Amino acid sequence: MKGGVVEGTGRVCEEFSAGYYGLCTVGGMFGAGTSHLATTPFDVLKVNMQVNPVKYHGISSGLSTLWKEQGPSALWRGWSGKFFGYGVQGGCKFGLYEYFKKLYSNVLVDHNKSVIFFASSASAQVFADVALCPFEAVKVRVQTQPNFIRACLMGFQNYMHLKGFLVSMIMFSTFEHRFYISQCYPKKKGRLLESPATWCDMFSRLCSWAIGTIISNPADNVVSSLQKKADTVLQAVKNIGFVNLFTRSLPIRITLVGPVVTMQWFFYDTIKSSKWIVSAPP
Repeated sequence: MKGGVVEGTGRVCEEFSAGYYGLCTVGGMFGAGTSHLATTPFDVLKVNMQVNPVKYHGISSGLSTLWKEQGPSALWRGWSGKFFGYGVQGGCKFGLYEYFKKLYSNVLVDHNKSVIFFASSASAQVFADVALCPFEAVKVRVQTQPNFIRACLMGFQNYMHLKGFLVSMIMFSTFEHRFYISQCYPKKKGRLLESPATWCDMFSRLCSWAIGTIISNPADNVVSSLQKKADTVLQAVKNIGFVNLFTRSLPIRITLVGPVVTMQWFFYDTIKSSKWIVSAPP
């Protein structure tokens, strides 16, 4: 490495170097932050559907109700928590995924790559969701209670004294887990790193995120309920109902999966396949 460039390559960093992890982290932050920011109106509706399903019972009717009663600005309530919170989560998720992938590849030498990829994703997701929890807890309170506070980042001091904060963190870090399905296409000879996502690769990722969305739906409903209607997890589950835990707001959550996942992996894969990185020696 000389002057920030790998000698003889003209590239900025080597794969699995500190610079490589930094680029992956930045790519994850940018992709996750911007994708979640763009879907804020649907996220506002999702949270309100969870805490008031009678009033907000459909996607189009719910958006219309929010617009008429609270104005267009209501659809962007909690945007700062979405942008910064999921930016932090994305940075941890993608950056740590690469770190754990290298770590587990060295430790679990004889194991199948899919096992290594899954373990890496699971490990990174735990740290990512713990980092997200404070932002998410404040965001949900802002979106469900307009008089609470206008800006998510200003709400931390106020929110630290509210019931359900710790429970929200535990619920999110435990259940809001996403599965990662490894690449289903072979690398072409001569390519330093994988190409940007193919249709097959993107479809596998969408399926994995959809499965994760279904699995995490009960926890997502409980987290929303804890911010407005319940003081404990058991009370939240009782208020929502067992069946509703799995079905309430699920259609809109799955609808959000497509654009969010597509944007995240587009930015991330673009950076990973860029000319800035040279593959590590075998």
